[in-house]
Amino acid sequence: MSAAPVVVVGANGLVGSRLVARLAARQSVIAVARGAARAEMQMLLAAQAQSGRATLEYEDLDLTLDGALKDLISTRRPSAVVFAAAMTDVDACERDVPLAWQLNVRAVEEAALGCREVGARFVSLSTDYVFDGLAGPYSEDDVPQPRGVYARTKRAGEEAALLLAPDCAVCRVAVIFSGRAGAKKTFAVGVAEALRAGREVKAFHDQFVSPTLADNAAELCITVLDSRAQGIFHCSGAEVVSRVEFCHRLARRLGADEKLVIPVALADLKLPAPRPLRCGLLVEKVRALGGQALNLDAALERFLSEQAGTAA
Repeated sequence: MSAAPVVVVGANGLVGSRLVARLAARQSVIAVARGAARAEMQMLLAAQAQSGRATLEYEDLDLTLDGALKDLISTRRPSAVVFAAAMTDVDACERDVPLAWQLNVRAVEEAALGCREVGARFVSLSTDYVFDGLAGPYSEDDVPQPRGVYARTKRAGEEAALLLAPDCAVCRVAVIFSGRAGAKKTFAVGVAEALRAGREVKAFHDQFVSPTLADNAAELCITVLDSRAQGIFHCSGAEVVSRVEFCHRLARRLGADEKLVIPVALADLKLPAPRPLRCGLLVEKVRALGGQALNLDAALERFLSEQAGTAA
């Protein structure tokens, strides 16, 4: 067990909570999030209390308060910081640009400067949205072309991390989903609920993505953390599929009628923020480190196990 803890920022999130669960099983973790611990974090804390092990602390911290995160890192002197927080609502980012900048750039900057000060490793999570979606799937060597406030602030956050933290890796994830109790409801959960109830599901036939189980994203990010490798890594699911294909594959797993999936075009919805159309991520680089990026069927199997409460 490492003497110095690992700080996980965004610990209540889909990936952040899984990072905490996996890391706390082997070393001391300081879980950082705003407000009270949410359902999965409460379960982790309760399990710790019952076991008598003391590897996990929870810190309520507001990332909009300048200096708060850097002060925590300076005081606690962790061996590493994993930054999994973000303002991820792409339409909300269009409406509140200053808040998007604060959470997606300034908070990353503070974490990177804190790591620089104490000599900690920094792993910052980013997104497939840093690409414009005109020529995917993308490798880490492809040049980002972000569109919209969310994408542009996340790309700026990548640069802040890579420039300011001497020992830094950026892990891009994509289209995160989770079936764990208490997790934020995602597209996959809504689709599963509708298909089980025999209701129609609308899905984009022209948007191609790399769906990623939150727990697998956490596994891949920890692989990068442990590797000591620096630079950018794609930590997503291994397959690039359309939203329609994702729904069809889930329907097959559920034994539901695939005809319930109704193809629609992304442009038909006239959403406030731009969404990339072909934005899959290639994962050969993280696989070269030993990361096990799941294909879609394996991810869906684990997703349904999570929903059934049988996942580890």
